Parts: sequence; C-alpha cells; structure tokens
Amino acid sequence: MRPKFAGKTQKATPIDFISLDGLDKWLANKPKAVKTWVKASDFTGALGQVLTLPDTNGKIERVLAGWGNAAARARGRYWAATVAMKLPKGVYEFSSGLQKSELEQASLSWLLAQYAFDRYKVKSGALAKLKPSKHVDVKRLEILAAGEFLTRDLINVPASDMGPDALEVAFRKLGKDHAAKVSVIKGAALLKKNFPMIHAVGRASDQAPRLLDMTWGNVLHPKVTLVGKGVCFDTGGLNIKPGSSMGLMKKDMGGSATVMGLAQMIMALKLKVRLRVIVPAVENAISANAFRPQDVLTSRKGLTVEVNNTDAEGRLVLADALALGDAEKPDFMICMATLTGAARVALGPDVPPFFTDCDKLAGTISKAATKEADPLWRLPFWDPYEPVIEPDVADLDNAPKGGFGGAITAALFLRRFVEDAQDFVHIDLYGWAPAAKPGRTQGGACQSARAMLRVIEQGYCHE
Repeated sequence: MRPKFAGKTQKATPIDFISLDGLDKWLANKPKAVKTWVKASDFTGALGQVLTLPDTNGKIERVLAGWGNAAARARGRYWAATVAMKLPKGVYEFSSGLQKSELEQASLSWLLAQYAFDRYKVKSGALAKLKPSKHVDVKRLEILAAGEFLTRDLINVPASDMGPDALEVAFRKLGKDHAAKVSVIKGAALLKKNFPMIHAVGRASDQAPRLLDMTWGNVLHPKVTLVGKGVCFDTGGLNIKPGSSMGLMKKDMGGSATVMGLAQMIMALKLKVRLRVIVPAVENAISANAFRPQDVLTSRKGLTVEVNNTDAEGRLVLADALALGDAEKPDFMICMATLTGAARVALGPDVPPFFTDCDKLAGTISKAATKEADPLWRLPFWDPYEPVIEPDVADLDNAPKGGFGGAITAALFLRRFVEDAQDFVHIDLYGWAPAAKPGRTQGGACQSARAMLRVIEQGYCHE
C-alpha cells in the first residue's frame, strides 16, 4: 500500500475548516439556501464534524469541516484524517481555515488515513484523495507516511507469517530497495561470531535466531546506528506468559519494525548520514534446549548475565546488538524496543519514554516530538538504581527483584553495553494502538520514528 496525494492539476472540491467561533463569519455572505442547509444539518464547527454542500445538480460543491477550538485540537493532531474518512471517494483540497503551520500536519494526517491492513481481509482506508497545498513538501510527506505504513504492516502480521525468516526477507527487501548492503549471521554462526545471547534466546525455535545488519550511505558522513528489538513472538520462554499476556506478542518485534520504517524514511530522503540498522531477530520459544532461569550467559561484550526470568529476553538480544553497534563509535545510536510493561504503566500506550544522558539532546528530542505530533517523554537513566541490576552471581541481572522502576532498570541494563557512541538514546515503545483514533487504525503503531527523523536531520545530517 502506497500513500499518495492526488495530482496537483486535478480538479478538487474545496474544504473550509470552520472553528467553533467562526461559523457565523463564514455564513455572513452566503446565500439563504446555504445558511438553511447548514442550520438544518446541525453543523456548529465542532471538531470532527463534516458537512457536504450540494450544488444545484446534487453534486458536492464544497465541504465544511469542524475545526473546534485550540483546546480540543490539542488532544490530538490528526483531526484532518477524520475528514478524509468521512468523505466519499473523490479529490479534495484545503481551501480555508488552516494556518500555514497546520497544513503539513493536516496533509500528513490525510495520508495516514489511507492505511488499512488488508493482507487477510479486503478492506480499505480513506478513499478521498487530497490535492496538496503548494505550501507542503509532497515528496517528504509521502515518504513519512510510507515509512509509517511499513512499520504498521510488519507489526500487524502475525507470527505465523512474520517469524525470523519472514522478518529477514522484509529486511533484505528494504535494503535492496535502497541499494543498501545487508548481511545476516544465523544459527550456530552466531556463536562463532560472538553473539551468544542472541543465540541463547532464539535457539529453542524451529526458526533459527539471527542478526540482521544493514549499512547505507557515505562512510564520511555522520554515523547513525539504529538497533531494534526483533522478537517475532514471545511466549515468555520457560517463565511462560499466561494466555492473556501472550495475546499481543506478535508485536514484540515492534522495535525492529520501527527502525525499519525510520530507515526507509532516512534512505528515501537521501539524508547525508552513514546509516546502520541492526536487528536481532528471534522467537522466544519453548523446547528442550530453551535457555533457563538462573542460567548465566556471557555477552558479546564479555559481561556475564544471570537470567532470573526468561521473559526478560529483549534486553539480552539487544545487549549483543548494541555492543556490535557501539564498537564502531557511532555519532548517534538509537535503540527502539517493546521492552517493558512498566513503561506502559507509567505513561500508557500512546507516550513512549526515552532515555538519554545528554540534556541538550533530550531537549531536542522533546521539541521534535511536539513538532511532529509524535509524543515522547523523558525518563532518567537513574544511576542510584545501578546496584539493582547487579546480582551476586554475575555482572548483571536481567530481571531484578522488587518490580520498582522496571523501565529504568531495563534501560540501565542496556546502557552497560554502550560506551563509545557519542550519543545514545533508548526508546521503550508500545508499538500498538489499542483503539482506532484519527489517522491511526487499531493495531500496529509507528511511534517515535518521525520525531527521531527530525532529530537526525537537525543534529546529525550536515550538508
């Protein structure tokens, strides 16, 4: 599915966005028939209302879209998608009522409304096409939407069709589409190449664990490395999850799906970075050779890890991947993972926490998240909690007792494997929309990619 604007030369039906306090002004010089129609339709300008105005032949001549007030719009920035979903098939254009600063977000919202996950059932998103304003970057917005769609599709596919094998196929296709170099280390070769924790977590599955590695761009440009958790299904291992907790585990590869969507944006926009994408792709399954509670694993970095819960496997596979990425001293390394339930308890499904030691970078991320309507909220790498992740038996504990600060202790665990990257950010995302909202279907969600793209453009992409 390719998100697409209508052609710039196509004839389009105009849309006027009407605020709650702007209806009377808009109606002031309109014919009596229009005033009567609007009144009879109970159109007030409330956010999300859509009213079509017919011409004398009964065809849609104009559209009124309720734009509410600033307070109502602040609860979400994708309200233009509601208009797209409510209109019949045709070509439309924004005519009045939007500020220039709102045009980009409204246009992107319209594109996002085109999404539908139709792999197993015939369905469609918005059929209404938007003729873009001359004030928006059409190519960029289509690229952003395409990256979002890739992430949503990858997450939405169940593990029966999106195991490590299929994730590798998708990863290779992404690389081929953008002339990137892709390499894969698989199965027993992981032990030979020193990725022991990736192998341990994934060895019980009938689909071999693997490390997916992609590089793209000029080696002289700033090095940006993306690391994404690719646990294609998580049973919890021998610490098996209850059925109610296993229901959404197809999305446990949401970190890998998100870095792939972000990578597609970066490569399609041809940013001046040297990009690397690293994904440990595994299934945390159960069989006779599954790793066990109290096993001690030696990581790629040489740190030993006591496994106190096989359901805290994501940080294990990420540790080896982060150590690999860190070795070449990237300018910026981003880790994305559906890592902890604690993050959801703290901030809910819509707001992923991010962790960084750099206050300046944290400010840049927060501003980018607001600008892109792609929410993120900073949580601390809280150093006083470091002893919590240090057991007596080994250097590190993958599931410390107590249960307090779980998102923070997981982030601290990952930070132990990053020493040489100039800047490091870890994002603990959910990757799922529990309910449909404007511009976002229920199901797989692309979180943080657009915000981090803006950060990369601002700080790490230099002409």
